[in-house]
Amino acid sequence: MGLTRQYLRYGPAALFGLVASARGSAAFVALRGERGRCVAVPACEHVFVWDTRKGEKVLILKGVKQEVSCLCPSPDGLHLAVGYEDGSIRVFSLLSGEANITFNGHKAAVTALQYDHLGGRLVSGSKDTDVIVWDVINESGLYRLKGHKDAITQVLFLKEKNLLVTSGKDTLVKWWDLDTQHCFKTLVGHRTEVWGMALISEEKRLITGSADSELRVWDITYIQEVKDPDEPKSKKGKGSSPGAEENSEEDETLELDESPEERLVKCSKVGSIMREGRDRIVTLATDRTGKILACHGTDAVLEVFSVLSGEEVQKKLEKKMKKAKKKNKQSSEEEPETNVELSLQEEIQRVTNIKASSKIKSFDLILSPKGELKIVLLLQNNIIELYNLNLSAQVPQAVRASKITIGGHRSDVRTLAFSSDNIAILSAAAESVKIWNRSTLQCIRTMDCEYALCSLFVPGDRQVIVGTKTGKLQLYDLASGSLMETLNAHDGAVWSIALSPDQRGFVTGGADKCVKFWEFELVKDESSIQKRLSMKHVRILQLDEDVLCVRYSPNQKLLAVSLLDCTVKIFYVDTLKFFLSLYGHKLPVLCMDISSDGTLIATGSADRNVKIWGLDFGDCHRSLFAHDDSVMYLQFVAKSHLFFTAGKDGKIKQWDADKFEHIQTLEGHHQEVWCLALSPNGDYVVSASHDKSLRLWERTREPLVLEEEREMQREAEYEESVAKEEQPVVAGETQGETGLAGRKTIETIKAAERIMEAIELYREETAKLTEHKAICKAVGKEVPFPVNPILRAYGNITPSAYVLEVFKKVKSSELEESLLVLPFSYVPDLLRLFNEYIQLGLEVELLCRALLFLLKIHFGQITSNHMLVTVIENLKKTTISRVSEARDVLGFNMAGLQYLKREIEAKDEVMFFADATDRFEEKKRKRKKKEKMVLAVL
Repeated sequence: MGLTRQYLRYGPAALFGLVASARGSAAFVALRGERGRCVAVPACEHVFVWDTRKGEKVLILKGVKQEVSCLCPSPDGLHLAVGYEDGSIRVFSLLSGEANITFNGHKAAVTALQYDHLGGRLVSGSKDTDVIVWDVINESGLYRLKGHKDAITQVLFLKEKNLLVTSGKDTLVKWWDLDTQHCFKTLVGHRTEVWGMALISEEKRLITGSADSELRVWDITYIQEVKDPDEPKSKKGKGSSPGAEENSEEDETLELDESPEERLVKCSKVGSIMREGRDRIVTLATDRTGKILACHGTDAVLEVFSVLSGEEVQKKLEKKMKKAKKKNKQSSEEEPETNVELSLQEEIQRVTNIKASSKIKSFDLILSPKGELKIVLLLQNNIIELYNLNLSAQVPQAVRASKITIGGHRSDVRTLAFSSDNIAILSAAAESVKIWNRSTLQCIRTMDCEYALCSLFVPGDRQVIVGTKTGKLQLYDLASGSLMETLNAHDGAVWSIALSPDQRGFVTGGADKCVKFWEFELVKDESSIQKRLSMKHVRILQLDEDVLCVRYSPNQKLLAVSLLDCTVKIFYVDTLKFFLSLYGHKLPVLCMDISSDGTLIATGSADRNVKIWGLDFGDCHRSLFAHDDSVMYLQFVAKSHLFFTAGKDGKIKQWDADKFEHIQTLEGHHQEVWCLALSPNGDYVVSASHDKSLRLWERTREPLVLEEEREMQREAEYEESVAKEEQPVVAGETQGETGLAGRKTIETIKAAERIMEAIELYREETAKLTEHKAICKAVGKEVPFPVNPILRAYGNITPSAYVLEVFKKVKSSELEESLLVLPFSYVPDLLRLFNEYIQLGLEVELLCRALLFLLKIHFGQITSNHMLVTVIENLKKTTISRVSEARDVLGFNMAGLQYLKREIEAKDEVMFFADATDRFEEKKRKRKKKEKMVLAVL
């Protein structure tokens, strides 16, 4: 067998040029205890934490492969829950930047995340219509709630009661009782999708936003509470839309019909607030205190509302009452006392509108104790803006405090180029040209340009030329960052530019059916003494079709021109005479390149194929199906017959043009890849995509063997197919509103396999041990017993202790799913072992959880098996005693902590935690009152 040809692997080196992805949500995070300064934003598969004051990236929470779709910081500010496109959720520590917990339960993208007020539970909603409640402390799933018929848009915990409210694109708002895990109420008052929800007025009101400009307001009454008869009712529909009253009545009738017994909560529509935006709500949220409500649609305007607190409402009512009484006194006739009510518009007042520089994708609010509101906006065009709003001012005006833009382009990068020394990277988009340092990934220069389509570094790397959509060539000087010259080169777009191998000039191809030849020259301006570089038009080649791509052969004898008629024509450079025509593509050739030895030309087309041709006779060596969409860019690695292609399918692939083999796929971009550039030494590849990111790939020293690569690919495909398989079913269970939180993944299968292997080892070892004892008895003396190497590696532990070790290593979030795929033949052994462990008091909590789950799923088989009756009886005794012991220890510890708390409080004469802050706030309020009174007296 001949030697296998080895290649060197290219690996991801960096992601840059991205400030924030437009998908997902922005959130303020508290780093080093400071709130309102750092903001977490999604950045493709990572999460970037930006310091808005310095405009610097302070932390990167690294993802794996899938794009981030949702963010939610924990109430204590120490963790950040991140939802991904594949349905997984990871909880990161903001102190270390590591992902501590991973939850797998959803089959599609996570669309909503919310912590409860203590941070112990996390609820997630997804495009797969399920809502899952997770236990963050135990790192496991609690249950899955099914009921919505379309993607979930928002999930909210109610602080006071153990309730959950969810909204979806199916126009429904559902209320769930988490004690019984069932939906006890559905609001059906919306005609279109419910895009957002928020709780205000100490969770007494719910606001919903849908596809119209109406924010519907619902009153929440807890049935256990008896309402104070003197409490004034809020007026229905005053100042709301004309049809609001009819609407609310209609909504209420619908509700009453639907749930005649309203045991927990009564929810009735009060009216609506009109937004100025005419389109659908994109984000609707309040700050942590619930005093400020903000929302935005698909445009660039954020609308901010202020919600009056109970005390403020009371004060306003008293004022109104006084006015009404005065009126009554003035009017001579005796009128019955009028009933005074506050309209909804008076309770929820519009503060201001904030106009951002581009479409808003998401926002977050934080209200400082001084009454200043900080708002962070994540915009569609790769920008983060921070606004300050002083609410105590007479007319609150939003002031832009900072803007993070330098790290990326506003629009998609359409052209890339490497400098000849492999250090500088040029990227150009619709509005600017940026020069990046490859090693530090810092943006060195930003220069305004027109819509760029192609670019190159002038030999010497001191100037760059950009070809634009309007047919201009723009020449920039890098030292000063200024535009030196603009030439009208073509009547249509300049689609392609190629430097001549002798480096004295270049050639351009445009939509005006021309190929133009240019030379560099030094010209002297009248104003300056020094000469400067310029471009001189030398020759023109007129063709019948639009020119899409031009390339020189390395010896500068031939010029390849790709045309809109799907062919590639090759001409002699000196005479411009026709030499060859390469035809075979079904759609136009968008990109091509000639190898450095001039023997091969590779062409990539919109028909998704790459063809490799010989340049001597124009014969097609091979046609390769390269991508699942158009091939956008193709380039050979210097001094080799290897080439890279970039496709609209978001992939970059490396190929061998001699063996016609696909070597490697570089996966990372989440949307179409527009262009790529290879460094002259072939060590680096840089690519640009519609996801606004630029990615740098580096050639490693690691050899790549094709057989191994194919094997890894097959494994990855198998793992993917496992996750897509039908989920295992618990015997005898019908599909109800609730289900298991987890889902079958390759990790849960591997965990089950590890448990099976451990039990098999235990069986073998116990059999060997009994055999060994029999031999010792027969011989009459102690014979050395061979210890299993695995047990020796664990420090000569017993086989049963090894099973427990394996069990402890199963992730808490994967335990139930792993036991679900475990065959029943292993369960009797497990139950016996559990009995042994619990008697010794080992891992009681974990084992009880596993035991109860096994009893639930194998109930029939366990109860009908006579061999297991005694085991279950023993388990019953030991478990009850051990669990009550654990409970006693917990109770004792709790009482001890309470006692210590009382001791400390008595010593310091202060209340602890929340009480202390309340007292502080009260003092502050009194002091302000006093100051006001003094001022009034003066």
